[in-house]
Amino acid sequence: MANLWTRRELLGSAGLALQAQTRPNILFLLTDDHRWDALGAMGNRLIQTPHLDELAGRGVTFENHFVTTAICMTSRASIFTGLHARCHRIHDFATPFTPAQMAATYPSLLRRAGYWTGFIGKYGVGNRMPEQEFDVWHGFPGQGRYFPDGEPGPHLTARMGDQALGFFDRAPANRPWCLSVSFKAPHVQDEDPRQFLHSPETAALYRNVTIPEPPTAHPRFIAALPEEVQRSEGRRRWAVRFSTSALYQESVKRYYRLITEVDAVVGRLRADLKRRGLDGNTVIAFTGDNGFYLSEHGLAGKWLMHEESIRVPAIVYDPRLGPSAEGRRRREMTLSIDLAPTLLEAAGLAPPTSMNGRSLYALLRGEPAAWRQEWFYEHRFTANGWIPQTEGVRIADWKYTRYPDTASRFEELFHLTQDPTEQRNLAGSTDARPRLDRLRARTERWKRSLDGWSPDQRWTDPA
Repeated sequence: MANLWTRRELLGSAGLALQAQTRPNILFLLTDDHRWDALGAMGNRLIQTPHLDELAGRGVTFENHFVTTAICMTSRASIFTGLHARCHRIHDFATPFTPAQMAATYPSLLRRAGYWTGFIGKYGVGNRMPEQEFDVWHGFPGQGRYFPDGEPGPHLTARMGDQALGFFDRAPANRPWCLSVSFKAPHVQDEDPRQFLHSPETAALYRNVTIPEPPTAHPRFIAALPEEVQRSEGRRRWAVRFSTSALYQESVKRYYRLITEVDAVVGRLRADLKRRGLDGNTVIAFTGDNGFYLSEHGLAGKWLMHEESIRVPAIVYDPRLGPSAEGRRRREMTLSIDLAPTLLEAAGLAPPTSMNGRSLYALLRGEPAAWRQEWFYEHRFTANGWIPQTEGVRIADWKYTRYPDTASRFEELFHLTQDPTEQRNLAGSTDARPRLDRLRARTERWKRSLDGWSPDQRWTDPA
């Protein structure tokens, strides 16, 4: 198959020069529907995430981290493979990885290099579970249930923490391991009217706080979007979660409680690694699979290209980098497709050159790096017309989005430096027309380049 690796490539790395017996363990933590600012370390003074905040203080926080497609199955496929959706072509809930694609995911590459691998939680890619591709498997298809044994039984988030501790128990002492923990939280339980089903143990949290409503929750913002968005699944879900002030407060507090429960599990896992003497040689990466509207633009869910939908938290802690990396914050635009090459380089492996993403290790080490100045976003799942498709280009100061499904052409252009909450669409502005034309052209160039991608060729961004 393409990208066959030599032993030298497997044990070599850009600057790490690790030997097999000293390769680190890797713990990859993924939340579901976790927007970037629902974290204390990202400036949220209401949410309680002390363990993740402490991890950020020990590691490196990527302040501008984005997903290249904001829906679970496609985003997870991109995280596994380091590829844009246009390359892995997983745009729905039924399509699984092909055998060749699975062999090129970060867990499979690590396992082939001698890692003992495990997966816990929401798998999310296709309708066929890949148990045989892992040494330990506690994954589940679909959305899963927060109370698998019925209420008031053990909550899924805590159970996943127990399964992770069990993985640590079983891990062989003479091999490095990689454990991927894919939380359901803070995703809703779609069929339950309460939506965000947290544990009864956190019910008292946030009762005495009032969460400010976003300025773009005003009705004029949904009215400014095309009719296809106004009648979309995102608007329908807004009605059941955020349509009154009381409902908004209840929903956001429940959402925060689910995140705090994940934070507690992170604390348990880190404490157990320290007890076992593994904390000094375990790389921990934490991120979300996509963002989440909390009533911004009159919407719920994700899918579209506003910041609330595409921007997620990202923290990487590698204890081998030493004190100089502690608390470092990077502002470069990093992407979900960067995670697979990063985890491979953490293990001392050279990422396949066909991956669209880039390892974050130059940024982790604090080195000056020529980094991306733009990137391409697309969302192609339509849910029988209830979710409008979107595509566009994001650069540091500007964002261009278009909606291919709308009856009449609809575009958005935001100057993010002047308008970070995306309140003023400049697509119709004469002054902004040159910028609009350039970003339209950049979008087409990205599409052509990605459509020509091959697993047998080195990838270069069309920038």
